[in-house]
Amino acid sequence: MDELNRHAYRYLFSAAVFIVTFGTVFYHFTEKLSWVNAYYFSVVTLSTVGYGDITPHTNAGKIFTTFYIFAGVGIITTFFSAFIRRRGQRFEKRAVRRRDKH
Repeated sequence: MDELNRHAYRYLFSAAVFIVTFGTVFYHFTEKLSWVNAYYFSVVTLSTVGYGDITPHTNAGKIFTTFYIFAGVGIITTFFSAFIRRRGQRFEKRAVRRRDKH
């Protein structure tokens, strides 16, 4: 993997961690959720599972959630796509090395 891709992957990882952390902090303070429930709600929302067991009750929480979904789903999807691509490239490199040894 070239240096640019490594930096892009690290940036995407950081963005994914940031977006989940930002949502967790927001929901903890605005919706008065426990830290675990705030984290859980952030992950369930960004993964688009949306169980519906926890929902925002304040207007600020509802408005934030709409923007959080638009921004966060894109970031999370892009990160996981890069993660899968990176794993595939590593798998291919290992396969080539094994083949070259024999």
